[in-house]
Amino acid sequence: MTFFPLPDTVHPVTLPDGTVHKGNVFLKAAITHPNWDVGDYTYASDFDPPDDPQDWAGRLAPYLFPMATDRLIIGKFGQIAHDVRFITDGANHARMGFSTFPFAIHDPDRFADYASTLRPGRDIRVGHDVWIGTGARILAGAQIGNGVIIGAGAVVSGVVPDYAIVAGNRATVQRMRFDDETIAALNRIAWWDWDIARIIDNEKAIVGHDLQALLAAS
Repeated sequence: MTFFPLPDTVHPVTLPDGTVHKGNVFLKAAITHPNWDVGDYTYASDFDPPDDPQDWAGRLAPYLFPMATDRLIIGKFGQIAHDVRFITDGANHARMGFSTFPFAIHDPDRFADYASTLRPGRDIRVGHDVWIGTGARILAGAQIGNGVIIGAGAVVSGVVPDYAIVAGNRATVQRMRFDDETIAALNRIAWWDWDIARIIDNEKAIVGHDLQALLAAS
């Protein structure tokens, strides 16, 4: 099998001169935050990476506090570009009254109780093999399917179907990557669940556009 880094590698990219690229991390290896659930080989890139790999959690999802009720769930083989942010429900303010100002967080005695005044957090779910472009914002409760491509600067909420390309603010489906039959086949094949040796052996079919070759390998 051609070399491929193990999923527990924090910095999986080594440049041709032997330098380890600190601006790229496998998130499963880098993050231990209790509200994150991220699959093997999903990576994030940043041109100004945090010094401590654990800080990637705060970089990508700054409002996902340890006491939060919501979760950030990302599948395998995700690709997260520079300056992407997941805006979880911890960013929200109570909004049923006349003012949204969070007076309680400025009082140490009431700080811990403020979260109870907010609606329950909504999970963000991202499928397998999703590419999130530079500067995208993924909002609380977003449900993003497998194989989705999210354009640079997009603001994504709601449900995004498998293998859609979305862009804009608010993000809308620009087109589907493949027809319904092909999408159904790709979801049945679920190559992302194969062991890595099998994936690398069939890399040409996976990154290519030959469904019959991929079906034959499955």
